Amino acid sequence: MLVRDAMTTVVLTIGPTHTLRQAAALMSARRVGAAVVHDPDAGGIGILTERDILNSVGLGQDPDTERAHAHTTTDVVFATPAWTLEEAARAMAHGGFRHLIVLDDDEPAGIVSVRDIIRCWVPARRQVPA
Repeated sequence: MLVRDAMTTVVLTIGPTHTLRQAAALMSARRVGAAVVHDPDAGGIGILTERDILNSVGLGQDPDTERAHAHTTTDVVFATPAWTLEEAARAMAHGGFRHLIVLDDDEPAGIVSVRDIIRCWVPARRQVPA
């Protein structure tokens, strides 16, 4: 199975000046764990994850004043739609992260998460008649 079969194609994209609270609200409303941060001034595409927001709040930083750019991972490992799920899982395990931005022709085409991979690898639970 390939990344294209598992990835989420609706990508939440935010700007570098969004506050962490704004980012968290958007992520929560869309029920996603990561946002692509597009910052043409800083070299392009980064990722902000729920863990980045949690770490900031855990340090006592104010989510109303902290900006996405200060917490964005810019050293991103990108996947392609043609990667196998094994390749994606290996990259995540090696890098210690749970989301990969999927690029197609150098543009974000989706995000694949550990949850997406598990959903593909583990068959859905069947309802057992009572």
